[in-house]
This record gives sequence, structure tokens and C-alpha cells, in this order.
Amino acid sequence: MSLLPRRGFIRHAGLAAAGLALVRPLLGADAPLAAGLKIAGVGVGGMGGQNIRACAKAGAEIVALCDVHPANCAGLYKDFPKAATYTDFKVMLEKHPEIQGVVIATPDHTHAHIAMACMRAGKHVYVQKPLAHDVFEVRRMTEAAREHKVISQMGNQGHSGEGIRLMTEWIAAGLLGEVREVHTWTNRPIWPQDDDMDRPKDTPAVPQGMDWNLWIGPAPMRPYHPAYHPGKWRAWSDFGTGALGDMGCHIIDPVFMALKLGYPESVEGSVATAYANFGERAKIRNEVFPRSSIVRYHFPARDGLPPVEMTWWDGGLMPERPSELPDDMPFGDDNGGCLFVGSKGKMTCGCYGSNPRIINRDLREAAKAVPKTIPRIRNGHEADWLNAIKGGPAACSNFDVSGPLSEAVLMGNLALRFPNRRLQWDGAAMKVTNDVEANKFVQRVYRAGFSL
Repeated sequence: MSLLPRRGFIRHAGLAAAGLALVRPLLGADAPLAAGLKIAGVGVGGMGGQNIRACAKAGAEIVALCDVHPANCAGLYKDFPKAATYTDFKVMLEKHPEIQGVVIATPDHTHAHIAMACMRAGKHVYVQKPLAHDVFEVRRMTEAAREHKVISQMGNQGHSGEGIRLMTEWIAAGLLGEVREVHTWTNRPIWPQDDDMDRPKDTPAVPQGMDWNLWIGPAPMRPYHPAYHPGKWRAWSDFGTGALGDMGCHIIDPVFMALKLGYPESVEGSVATAYANFGERAKIRNEVFPRSSIVRYHFPARDGLPPVEMTWWDGGLMPERPSELPDDMPFGDDNGGCLFVGSKGKMTCGCYGSNPRIINRDLREAAKAVPKTIPRIRNGHEADWLNAIKGGPAACSNFDVSGPLSEAVLMGNLALRFPNRRLQWDGAAMKVTNDVEANKFVQRVYRAGFSL
């Protein structure tokens, strides 16, 4: 992957030929990858701040930063004193037509609203995982990226890693045989989350300088409370997507890539709940995600590969440790992991596809001879997006890749709303074919002024 755009390379060659050796360090292979690109951020506390710093490290100019709670971002603002700051991203876009790309790292429920506006304005977008709050939003964003011909990337950084590529190459080489069973798991939630949680009844003051109306965005209005912000919104279904939405796009990603998965044909979920009475639980099950859950996805045969069942575990639940796994070999990591079960052998990895390992010793030796056929990403996930904007290869987790993954993750959440039922899914039509009530959650109802 070239570190210089084509024009830059030609200019460098011409200068060198003229004997101007002194300029070589400025224009050579170490020149900033994203030099000249003007990037903005929306939602720049936490992960958004990390994404922005990575863009700057790659050479991009950070021209504007936007957050509905500016006080949370004082440190980042200090790092980029020349960047203009805003609370409303629409004002930012209006005042800065020079912006070329926007990093979006707000809570899940506002991803689509912001990303769609940016893409309509012709801005390239980097959107944190999961791409959106529901299946319809993800599909619409995927279509919009094509329609507006913008460069897209989802913030599942493991997709730029070595592990996901090794596992894909090993499976393609047939080392595991037929894979019909996969398990994925995480330790999340690590925030307060349980379906017996009630909305807080007190109404403390909104933090100074925060625009609560913009934070609520497309969701139904409710009073501010620290139970939602900062950092605890993932538990609440109006705002977040629970443990599955938080980590699924990281942990399931290697499964999707290695096994060439697409839309599941059915999904079923079961939950750990504090309510013994189903009727009582039914009243609130769409308010807060459960403290732990299991989701089973059924994928059809595709591209010469057999059908596969993938099980997701969270909240402290996880699959049984394989008996063949040596005692000193880790089973996932502190964030979760994957287990592939093939007809010839088994393979495991940690979160983000890290530290992939074939359990069977003889197959591990065979894996060393498997050629590396998938292009490697050398500069990081954000730089991969910036390089695509500069005319390089398509970003590795562009929405055509990450959209179907995000849809599957969010289908799991839909199944958790109707536990202990198998929902038949027509992915192309975005429709549950055996439950009319479930279809109401494929697309949310938007608050006035915040529709797509």
C-alpha cells in the first residue's frame, strides 16, 4: 500500500531527479499518509477522541470538533487548538464546507441521523460500531454510501488486524474442514444493565453547557439523568444496543469474514431475567437490555460452505472450554473470544481476532505453510480509511462489508425482545416472516426533526 498518493509520488520523483535531495525527507516514503485531508469529529469524548488522534497521527488536518457536551472534551480541544468547536454538527457542516471526512462516535442511537446528513453533504464517514441503532438504519446507511459515492469505514479496528486475516486464510485452506458450529462471547456488560431496572424518577439539572435535546436526538424525549450520560447509555434500548451491540462487531467479525457469512435465515434469543412472570417482564423488556443472554444464529449454506450455527454468549455466560485445549492456552481474553468447531479441528481467538490459535498441534504446524493471500493493513484502521479517501484501495471495513455484519448483530437484539422464539428472517426484504409484532423493531419511530 503506497504511503503517497500518485500525484505526490510523481512530484517526489521529479524533485529527486532534479537533484533536490534535501526535500526527500519531506516527500519520501515517510511523508504523512493523509496530508491535505481535512477531517472533523462528531462525538469526540472517549473512543471518538482516540479516532481523531489517530487521524491526526496519519497526517490529517483536524478542522472542527463537535460534541453536545463540550466539557467532556476539553482535553481533546486542547490538543487541537486550531480546530473550531461546536455542539450542533449541522452548524459545523454549514460553516465548514472544506470538511472532507467526518468521524462519528456518538451514542448508537444518533449514528444514522448524523452519518446520513454527512453523506448527503458529500462527506466521507468513519462511524463507530455498531453502524446504527437498528437494521433499517444500517441498510439505509449502506445504500447511502453507494448512492453518494463516499468512502466509508466502521470502527471495528480488529478488521485491520493480522489475526482476522490469518484465520480467514487457514479456513480457506481447509485446515479445519467443514465449520458448522461457532461460539462467540464477551464479558459485557460492564455497566449497570438488567431488565429489572426502572427509569430514574429524579430529574437533576443538565450539566452546564450540554445540549440535552441534541443528545436525545431521534429517541423519545426524557429528562436528563446520569443513569444515561455519561457512559451508561448502552443499557437503555432507546439509546444503546447492549452487550451485543457494544462488542458483537468486534468479536463476530472474524466469523463473518472467515466463513463468508451474510444474512442469517433465523435468530433466537434467551435471556437471564429477574422476572419470573412473563407478563410483567413483557411490559418492560424493551426498555433495558438483559444482564446476560444467549443468541443463536442460523446461517444457510453459501459459496460452497455448509450451513452454520453461531451462538453468542454475554454477561458472564460462555461456551464450555474444549477438552483438547491445553491448560496453558487461553480461551479467549478479558474481553471475549471465538471458538470455531470444524470437522478436522478447532480454532480459537480473543476479541478483535487477536492471538488466533488452532487447538490441534498437527494443524498448527500445517498453518505455518499457508500463504498470506489477503492484503495487510500497515498503518491502522483510521489510516486505512484516510488512504481510501486519497484514492487507495477501498477501506477494509467499508459499509458493504460492515453493514451486513452490523445487521446480524442488531438482529440478535431484536430476537432478545422476543425470547425463546425462533424468528425467521428474510434479510433481503428486511422482514421477520413469522412474527408481525417483531417487525415493529426493524425500524424505529423517530422524534420530530430527527428522521433520516
